[in-house]
Amino acid sequence: MNTPVADRHPIWVLTVLSALMAFASVSTDLYLPAMPVMGRDLRAGAGAMEWTISAYLVGFSLGQLLWGPVGDRVGRRLPIALGLVIFTVGSAGCALATSTHALIAARVVQAVGACSSVVLARAMVRDLYAGAAAARMLSTLMTVMAVAPLLGPTLGGQVLTVGTWRVIFWTLVAVGVATLVAVASLPETLPKARRRTEPLSSALREYRRLLADPRFRAYAGASGLFYGGIYAYVAGTPFAYIAYYGVSPQHYGILFAAGIVGIMATNLLNARWVGRFGADTLMRWGAAGAAAAGIASVAVVGLFPHMLWPLATTLFLFVASTGFIVANAIAGALNTAPEHAGSVSALIGAIQYGSGIAGSALVGLCADGTSLPLAAVVSLMGIGSLWFAYSQGDAVDTLEVLGDQG
Repeated sequence: MNTPVADRHPIWVLTVLSALMAFASVSTDLYLPAMPVMGRDLRAGAGAMEWTISAYLVGFSLGQLLWGPVGDRVGRRLPIALGLVIFTVGSAGCALATSTHALIAARVVQAVGACSSVVLARAMVRDLYAGAAAARMLSTLMTVMAVAPLLGPTLGGQVLTVGTWRVIFWTLVAVGVATLVAVASLPETLPKARRRTEPLSSALREYRRLLADPRFRAYAGASGLFYGGIYAYVAGTPFAYIAYYGVSPQHYGILFAAGIVGIMATNLLNARWVGRFGADTLMRWGAAGAAAAGIASVAVVGLFPHMLWPLATTLFLFVASTGFIVANAIAGALNTAPEHAGSVSALIGAIQYGSGIAGSALVGLCADGTSLPLAAVVSLMGIGSLWFAYSQGDAVDTLEVLGDQG
């Protein structure tokens, strides 16, 4: 009997799955340092350029609702391959864009393709591994997802020292092609006997049922609005730091990387503390910290409008709250319907990125050349996350009690 590819070449499988999981962050983080330069080249303001992030989130949020059910019905490799082709075409469109409208349209195409890799890579892990092995693989992949945005802005800043912003998108074209070749070496992890046969409309019915569940709404709202703040940070900091405070693109990458280090640190603390304090308690602590950091951001912008470090410090604390909010909220949401984990994962992901659309779009709409819109949107989203974490307390507390009894 042939040994599965995953068993014979675990490092190679991990490498390819890691690349697939990293598409969400690499596709955006790599060009963050170039946004001010792109705006000048395309004769667009900060608000218009921030819409390129919102457009990406639209495609990514809606696309994953489709790719998940499709992957359950036709297998994993074909949809991933198709998504990578779409991603590569979208990246080339970004590199060739001569206007912000063309760039925004290409970003939507790029996102629809990229999200297939992220959604179905998680499914492939579930197909290939079980029990402790699956947990180890997923933990490793989550670490890679944290490292990708750590490196992205730094690499993007370095590309700008040797080429134009268009080179960044041609680099993504090369990444798409290389990953497509690598995916061809992976096995099809979902055999025909395990594929679902009911129509795609059944997935829509399940989504409606989940949205009617107050427990799911509590977790989705807490993590979703926090994501809105995170993507306000992603969209707003290039202009706040580089254009307003005069930070170089290379140093911006370092500031951005500090936030990712904070995320990794709180993830480690969360893993240590979750057994002691409980997931819901840590989620609420994280939401409280995010709200406090957001409010503090508005305060320091008002008190020290021309000083970078007070704002950078409060935004660091906001971003670091990720480790206490996101993982615990997703785990809680999955517990609301464990028999439909795929639908839960897709829907909460869509809500998170959909909230990211709102956060990044608000920063763009309110852009006035200062850092105040960024701080205000981050504060608003942090307060909203806190509201869901606590106002829906009865629902999540009931769930935690039921989980303890189980």
